[in-house]
Amino acid sequence: MSGDRGLAELLAQPGPWTVAYVDGTGGEPQTVEEARQERAVRRLDDAGAPENDRRAVERALRDAAGVPSPSARYLLVRDGTVVIDEWIAAPRRGPEVFAHGSVPVISPLLRHRGRAPRFLVVETTRDGADLRLERAGRADAEQEESIAGSTDALPKVQAGGWSHARWQRHSEEVWKHNQSEIATAVDALVREHRPTFIAMAGDLRARQLLRERLAPESAGLLVEVEANTRADGADGAQLDRAIADALDALSRRQIEEALDQADAEGGARRAEGIAEVVDALQQARVETLLLDARWLDDDSAGASPAARGETLEVLGGEPWVARAGGAPGAAASLGRAPFVEALARAAVLTGAEVRIVEEPDPAPGVERPERDARAPIAVLRWADG
Repeated sequence: MSGDRGLAELLAQPGPWTVAYVDGTGGEPQTVEEARQERAVRRLDDAGAPENDRRAVERALRDAAGVPSPSARYLLVRDGTVVIDEWIAAPRRGPEVFAHGSVPVISPLLRHRGRAPRFLVVETTRDGADLRLERAGRADAEQEESIAGSTDALPKVQAGGWSHARWQRHSEEVWKHNQSEIATAVDALVREHRPTFIAMAGDLRARQLLRERLAPESAGLLVEVEANTRADGADGAQLDRAIADALDALSRRQIEEALDQADAEGGARRAEGIAEVVDALQQARVETLLLDARWLDDDSAGASPAARGETLEVLGGEPWVARAGGAPGAAASLGRAPFVEALARAAVLTGAEVRIVEEPDPAPGVERPERDARAPIAVLRWADG
């Protein structure tokens, strides 16, 4: 089960739940990996997880195929069954989590999913292209397609003169035809899957011809990479860096847009602070919930993120969350949880988007500046009145 809709369906069901959020495989010797797995099982035992849940996590951790280092792993288990097993092809963010209780810890999962938009990679040459529909943080492409165009083009040796010019014109027409075919495939993928951007690399002339043939909607998504990644012996590092930069810029832009929406109409669509956000969630008015990543980076409790700050009442049905004393006509309480977890859970259950507001990683050797974690902010679906 994947996606926030699938997560909402799970969260609406009763627990208890066991959660493990750990580093993925790191290329260490097998004995080291086995020791890490045994440590995870011990930590879950300390957290009160039942044996069938611990064994389910242990079995899952032994399955470490297909994800490169560095990576992270999020496991959600109920009644000895792994219901979410999410590999993340990126380093773990925040502390490890080993927890068991009636309310699952979901903030690490949401933190990675918020940085996991879908995008399209196009690596083109004059005689074809490789297309990959990818989602950030996933090791495998969601969809792959290779297009083999005509190779009836310019020969390696030309005699010069009229014959050479004729072959040059013929080659150019073949390249144009090939890029038209590739553009058709790219446009179809954009219409069907709505990627957030298109990273295009490859031969310079092929990129120029392809850019000219894309539909305006596709051309507006282009992030062009000055590298021919389909050449023999080519290094994909430049393409990887361009994709990472595009993802960071996209995340910043989406958060800025959410804050702009919240501040529109004199701030009429903004709720700030735990009390205001709880009230908005109880009315299912939250469109986007913004949570400062610093709340998730605290490791003072050792077993759970969001250890600092207020706790809230977590409810087994609508309105899903309440402050002390519950809410009139509310469903039964499942207990109290750190406010970040309680707000995030209620947001998912009411169809809101949850975004973890990250800050740029400091330069090597530079410590992160000290500041207090910011209060939660909600962008509301409608303003009062």
